[in-house]
Amino acid sequence: MSDDGDLVWRPIERGDVANWSRLLAAIQAVDHGWQYLTEQVLAEEFGHPDCHFECGSVGVFDGGTMVAAGRLVTRQAAGAVDEMRYYGGVHPGWRGRGIGGRLLDWADVAAGPLHRERYPDLPLSLHGSCNASNAAAVALYAAHGYHPVRWFHAMMRDLSAPLPSVDEPAGIDIVGFAPERAADARFIRDEAFRDHWGSVESSDEGWAHFITTPVFRPDFSLLAYSGGEPAGLVVCHEYDAPEDSDEGRDLHVALVGTLRAYRKRGIASALLVRAMAKGRDAGYATASLGVDADSLTGAVGVYEQVGFAVEHTSITQEKPLLP
Repeated sequence: MSDDGDLVWRPIERGDVANWSRLLAAIQAVDHGWQYLTEQVLAEEFGHPDCHFECGSVGVFDGGTMVAAGRLVTRQAAGAVDEMRYYGGVHPGWRGRGIGGRLLDWADVAAGPLHRERYPDLPLSLHGSCNASNAAAVALYAAHGYHPVRWFHAMMRDLSAPLPSVDEPAGIDIVGFAPERAADARFIRDEAFRDHWGSVESSDEGWAHFITTPVFRPDFSLLAYSGGEPAGLVVCHEYDAPEDSDEGRDLHVALVGTLRAYRKRGIASALLVRAMAKGRDAGYATASLGVDADSLTGAVGVYEQVGFAVEHTSITQEKPLLP
C-alpha cells in the first residue's frame, strides 16, 4: 500500500466492486464507452483465469471513494510476443493531476512478474486503449512510450428500424446455442479468428468463463452448420445500463465468426439478422458490437449492410517492454 497525500493506492478487492462500478460508470459517461459493468459482472472478474487482482490491479482511493483504477489482463496464449492488456481510467473530476500517468507507470512495473511467470522466454508488450477523439488520452499514452497500432469501431443499430431481408444461405442450418454445442462454438471461434490481428486460441478456463459469465445470453446466440459441420456463430451478451439511464436494453454482439471455407456466403449476415430479430421481439432497443477497422474479412462492410453504424473509434496503443 502507498499513500499520496490523501490518496491511497492498493490492489482492488472483491469488496470494492460497488465503488469500482460507480467509477467506471462516471468514466463511461464522459469517454463514451459502450458497456456499463455492474457489480455482478465485476465480481465475476475475480474468477477469471486471466485476471490477477492481488498483483495485477490497483485502485486509487480518496477516503472511501475510488477515483481511479488500473489492471493488467494476461492472455490465454501467446504468439511471438506476450501481449498483455492494460485497462485503466481516472474519474473525470480527478483528471489533470498526474494520476493517469502514474497508473501507466504502475503497469510497467507490475507487468514484469506476471510476464516472467507465464512467458519468460518471449518479448513483452503492453496494449492499452483510448477513444480516438480523446486527445488528452492519446497524448498521455504517447508521453509514456506507447504508439498506436490498431483502430477499432464501436457500432450500433436501432432495433426499431426495419431489419433487412436476408436469404439464409443454401445448405446452411442455423440453430440456437446449447451446452452440447459449446465445443463446436469454441472450435468456430478459434478457427475463424486465427487470421485476425491479436487473436490467440482460447483456453479451457477462459472459454468456460466466456459462456458462463452472467452477461452471456444463450437465447440470442446462434450457430450455423453445413451438413452437420460447424460453419459460423454469433454470441450475444447484455450489459446493464446505469440506474439513471433512460436508454433501453442493448443486445451486445460479443462474437461473430465464420470459418474461412464458408465465408462470402452470407452466413454472418443471416446469423446477425436472426439474432437481432430475436432481440427485437424480446424487447431490446439496440444492438451493438465492436470490430477491427482493418478487418481482413471485410467485417465492417458486412455490419453496415445489416444496419450498423460507427458510433466511435478507439485506438489500441502498444508499448514494448521487454527486452
